[in-house]
Amino acid sequence: MNKKLYKLMNWPAIEEVIYSEASDPHALLGPHASGSGTLLQMFRPGAKKVQVQFMTDMSEKNMELADDDGFFALWLPEKKLPPYRYIVTYADGRLEMCGDAYRHASLITPEDEAAFAHGIYYNVYEKLGAHPMTLDGEEGTYFAVWAPNALRVSAVGDFNRWDGRVHQMRRLPTGIFEIFVPEAKPGDNYKFELKLKTGLTYLKADPYGNAAQMRPENASVITDLRKFKWEDSRWMKNRGRIQAEDAPMSVYELYLGSFEEPEEGKEYAGYREIAPRLIEYVREMGYTHVELMPVMEHPFDASWGYQTIGYYAPTARYGSPEDFMYFMNEMHKAGIGVILDWVPAHFPRDTYGLSNFDGTCLYEHRDPRQGSHPHWGTLLYNYGRPEVKNYLIANALFWVEKYHADGIRMDAVASMLYLDYGKKDGEWVANMYGGNENLEAIEFIKHLNSILKKRNPDVLSIAEESTAWPMITGRLDEGGLGFDLKWNMGFMNDYLRYIQYDPYFRSHHHGELTFSMIYAYSERFLLPFSHDEVVHGKASMIGKMPGNREQKFAGLRLTYAYFMSHPGKKLLFMGQDIGEFDEWNENRRVEWELLDYPEHRGIRNLVQRLNGIYREQPALYELDGKPEGFEWINSIAGNEGFLTYLRKGRQKKDTLVAAANFSGVPLQLRIGVPYEGGYKEILNTDGKEFGGNGNVNSRIKKTAKKEWDDRPYSIQVKLAPLSMSILAYRE
Repeated sequence: MNKKLYKLMNWPAIEEVIYSEASDPHALLGPHASGSGTLLQMFRPGAKKVQVQFMTDMSEKNMELADDDGFFALWLPEKKLPPYRYIVTYADGRLEMCGDAYRHASLITPEDEAAFAHGIYYNVYEKLGAHPMTLDGEEGTYFAVWAPNALRVSAVGDFNRWDGRVHQMRRLPTGIFEIFVPEAKPGDNYKFELKLKTGLTYLKADPYGNAAQMRPENASVITDLRKFKWEDSRWMKNRGRIQAEDAPMSVYELYLGSFEEPEEGKEYAGYREIAPRLIEYVREMGYTHVELMPVMEHPFDASWGYQTIGYYAPTARYGSPEDFMYFMNEMHKAGIGVILDWVPAHFPRDTYGLSNFDGTCLYEHRDPRQGSHPHWGTLLYNYGRPEVKNYLIANALFWVEKYHADGIRMDAVASMLYLDYGKKDGEWVANMYGGNENLEAIEFIKHLNSILKKRNPDVLSIAEESTAWPMITGRLDEGGLGFDLKWNMGFMNDYLRYIQYDPYFRSHHHGELTFSMIYAYSERFLLPFSHDEVVHGKASMIGKMPGNREQKFAGLRLTYAYFMSHPGKKLLFMGQDIGEFDEWNENRRVEWELLDYPEHRGIRNLVQRLNGIYREQPALYELDGKPEGFEWINSIAGNEGFLTYLRKGRQKKDTLVAAANFSGVPLQLRIGVPYEGGYKEILNTDGKEFGGNGNVNSRIKKTAKKEWDDRPYSIQVKLAPLSMSILAYRE
């Protein structure tokens, strides 16, 4: 090596690069002004020869080997170099052409870093992660990752033979590492290689990765989210009206992995294969929305996605990110809303994920009493760290803004709100006031709902919260948490406990049937008969019904009619609308063959009709969240086992009368009604088309001027055992 070049070089910094401990390799590698020219330095382990090829005239210049480990240098008289690339010859004869990853300026600005450090960089996913782009006229992929306690971070993958010495990343003041790699392209697998001060070196998947390998492989995959052409503008324009508080909302919850039989030779049906079949079924049945159990990448099938590891990647089980965009687009074109289950409460311990990410508890609390959940075996987020909070808030926005999600249903909110959730004494740490409220999680939830509504006011935020925590759906400016809807776990638990009693004993439990109306307007509720109620020994919905086969089907029909006529939005899990007897598990598809049997077809027909009535009758949704929309007629006939009540819309003509017989004997009921006129039965669960015996009220019931139930008029209605009738007022 010539002496002049030798003197220009920073040998301590070169040694840092060669030993792969450089936190700012860009300060050394690439082109740098040197006197009247430019010093160009390049490190490629195992290389024996490197040439610089200038793209303007394709001329080549040999670089000098400065260190046998593969460090090369060249001084050029030009102060500004024309476009160039390297031609690398390795000892084994392999030839490689590559761009210079170290000639590009940082893409993350000081303003970006400041926002991230304060937890308010809401589109951080546009910078962190892996992003194919053209930079300074060169095609490649920009990588960035937050790992403040690492000594060195490298982007490794198919593009550099997984060698962490090749693309060492530049550290920014906030602990973000970044690099632009010209050779990296969509479809390449990659990870980040982290080296700690102790010398420990290991690989991590990208926390912001937009795609991942199919399990059990776990590398991230470079993908370009910019190419898909959305065609759902009509839906997006009307979404605010469709999802308004006074609009009907009937949700079909499903697990994508077991909705449809895959093609031969495939483990799963894909997003593109599922979409047309799901659209056909949902439209036929009259649901307004689907809710997908988590589609975010997860390692363990039996977690159903609730132990998320790739928060920014739709799972590869069903296809690519573009395939999932296609799925969402088709749903919207068909007029169907899509709610995504989302799990910011905890994450799995898998070593390639977020756990102990940079050698420290970066995303989780260091104290296991705060950072781990003893029952689930998972780790808990440190919501007090702004960058962690930013990661999660931006993730919710990502699914809404990149994938056009219409709602985010937040899983396990109670476990976030309570520091002692699922823990024994000694397993948790009190807050600064000595209480069990997780103050940092509360602030995180409020922050999320605030910015979600500010940026996307027509998107729903839904809480699965199982306690009596006040004001879950309360306004933020009044001290609430700001959700649009809360799953009504109280209704679900009380009702399912009640309906499992033999009708003979139900009179002693009548309060469990009516209790939900005491608090029905304390929150804006969604009534869930979800997957959680039909797994792990809990039995399917029809399996919960007591009695013989005929009584089970009658009880299920009654259950769905009461559910659909009770105040609150609706959610029903797949397979339950055809009366599956088997508990759900993720390894089998919906038992569509049951529709060959009349009773199961009857359940399907009933749910279809109930969805139709729900959408047709304003009384079932217009005033759903207001006390004026519901009125008991008789709620105290526990011994007789029936309920009668009104559902009301804004107009008198829309009034409905509901009568439910939870007893095992037929009833002749006189029902007090508010208006003179006629009442036409629009649904009876004992109808033959629903699998019943046909004991219905076929004629319009004209009012008698006979006072009953403290009302001036009344009608006479017959009810079969375990049946329900809904009658519409006619002037």
